Amino acid sequence: MSYQPRLKKKYQELVISKLMEKFQYASIMQVPKLEKICVSQGIGLASSDKKLTDTAVEELSIITGQRAVKTKAKKSIANFKLREGMPIGARVTLRNDRMFEFLDRLVNVALPRVRDFRGINPKSFDGRGNFTMGVTEQIIFPEIDLDKIPRITGMDVTFVTSAKTDAEALELLTLLGIPFKKD
Repeated sequence: MSYQPRLKKKYQELVISKLMEKFQYASIMQVPKLEKICVSQGIGLASSDKKLTDTAVEELSIITGQRAVKTKAKKSIANFKLREGMPIGARVTLRNDRMFEFLDRLVNVALPRVRDFRGINPKSFDGRGNFTMGVTEQIIFPEIDLDKIPRITGMDVTFVTSAKTDAEALELLTLLGIPFKKD
């Protein structure tokens, strides 16, 4: 028998049936699912120090378990000393088993390490069923060694779902274990 992530098994056995019951779907194919997780990190000082993007790529690769890529500037902005094509950040897109593994580590290991954590604000949905949250410090992940990082940076985590509405996506992500604030 092959390995299957814990959250993937939970989605197949528990989440699908609860969503079918709550939203009265006619077919199991209508049940929303988590399609991908995009993790990105913008480096503001990358225009002055080229090594910051290399460290960002390494950190994101360690955190997600998948090789990250550098993002490049699309246009030149003189006020920011930025030229087209300069590396300004890093990003990685997770799908399938790596996506579920990252979500499991984010919810059960990283978020409880956030100081004064009261839950994630559920107001960051985009109207199409996708959710974006910001992580202020990359040191909440236990994979990061505090002695080896040059500076503390944040990152954005985007959950892309196949849900048609924000209510469906909120219910899906709640059932998958993301701790949203209660109003």
